[in-house]
Amino acid sequence: MKTISIGNIEEQVVDRADWPIEKVRETLKDETIAIIGYGVQGPAQALNLRDNGIKVIVGQSEDFPRDWNRAVEDGWEPGKTLFSISEAAKRGTIVQYLLSDAGQKACWDQIKPHMTAGKALYFSHGFSIVFKDQTGVIPPPDIDVIMVAPKGSGTTVRRHFLEGRGINSSYAVHQDASGKALDRTLALGFGIGSGYLFETTFEKEVWSDLTGERGVLMGAIYGLWLAQYDVLRAHGHSPSEAFNETVEEATQSLYPLIGENGMDWMYANCSATAQRGALDWFRRFYDSSKPVFEELYDAVKSGREAKRVIEANSRPDYQDQLKKELTEIHDSEMWRAGAVVRSLRPERVH
Repeated sequence: MKTISIGNIEEQVVDRADWPIEKVRETLKDETIAIIGYGVQGPAQALNLRDNGIKVIVGQSEDFPRDWNRAVEDGWEPGKTLFSISEAAKRGTIVQYLLSDAGQKACWDQIKPHMTAGKALYFSHGFSIVFKDQTGVIPPPDIDVIMVAPKGSGTTVRRHFLEGRGINSSYAVHQDASGKALDRTLALGFGIGSGYLFETTFEKEVWSDLTGERGVLMGAIYGLWLAQYDVLRAHGHSPSEAFNETVEEATQSLYPLIGENGMDWMYANCSATAQRGALDWFRRFYDSSKPVFEELYDAVKSGREAKRVIEANSRPDYQDQLKKELTEIHDSEMWRAGAVVRSLRPERVH
């Protein structure tokens, strides 16, 4: 454990020095980790655990052939390490429930009968537990209920692992029936490739995560990009210029500098004109966007966003509608410009 101080707030974080891979393996040596769902987080966590020498099996429905076939391509063998969802849950001592939130609701009846005394039910998102009134996911009292939530996509979790890096993850113990729930949680956190772990609760994780996804991580940032791009185009700037000034410079130059050294360092190392403009204008954006974030957080905490997600994702035509929405973005001028600009990056030119 390491104590970090930010202002007058002290927090405890756990880093790899506390949990070397030998300790992870020793803690999990008698466990069978059942990864349920081979979609977004499932592949990365399953492969990282397997590569770290942990006993892993995968549960995936053959009704989703893309995910089933991906599991087979990744070396999971049907009948040996790849099973139906129900069978994997039966065989696992720790069941990592990594289906989509709507999928967790839909498949809970396949999981619940196999959550017998002493097992652990693991999540990478607090959604199903926090919004149990809507999902129906209510674990029995004689199992551990734990969470490790990587702060990144499954792609990033796997990529960082292969590069020898770690990804930040939060962790929480919601229910400790075995007396070893914390050790299970921390071992799994480092087994899946976390660089360090910070403590949270299921409630705080889901409220912050849903706000972030709809906000600066995805929804808000795309809204800002699109607004600026449209204004530049309306004033006669070419598609490539508008895209470069909106997205390309942000993702390829400025955001990496912020990630490396912080916003103040990036400001100090840009032109005086850019520096002055950013410092003068950020308050305007703060003042206009903060009420939207307050509205967003209230919608998340109240469960209204959860209700909307479950209803939308449970519709039989959801995948078709999603494809239409994503195709509309893909085919928009902004992202057609993006495809061309990306193809011109020096590393792509031969």
